[in-house]
Amino acid sequence: MNSKTIDSISPQVLFILLSLAVKDRHGYDIMKQVKTDSKGKVAMGPGTLYGAIKRMLKSGWVKEAGEKDRRKYYTLTSLGRRNLSSELQRYEETLHRAKKINVLEDPATLKLFLCYV
Repeated sequence: MNSKTIDSISPQVLFILLSLAVKDRHGYDIMKQVKTDSKGKVAMGPGTLYGAIKRMLKSGWVKEAGEKDRRKYYTLTSLGRRNLSSELQRYEETLHRAKKINVLEDPATLKLFLCYV
């Protein structure tokens, strides 16, 4: 993860950032929210979650927000919010391009399009 700019981020990191954009959360709460927000398509175990959090802490995207009942809470930093916003903008632009060339209606074009995204 680059703390200044990003080309793209993993689905796991995207959903972690989305969950923290709403409120400060502890690890288990983040995992539950990611599962809910992704409709079960992005499930992660503790290793994946805490590995991602460790990288995001180091990059300054999130920070610890305190501890309650022996649980560490995490919060999104302004840098994390900017990177989340940039990634969502990238998704929006990609979807706009896909709709413009009718890629969603033609499986062959979709396959070709995904090679360049």
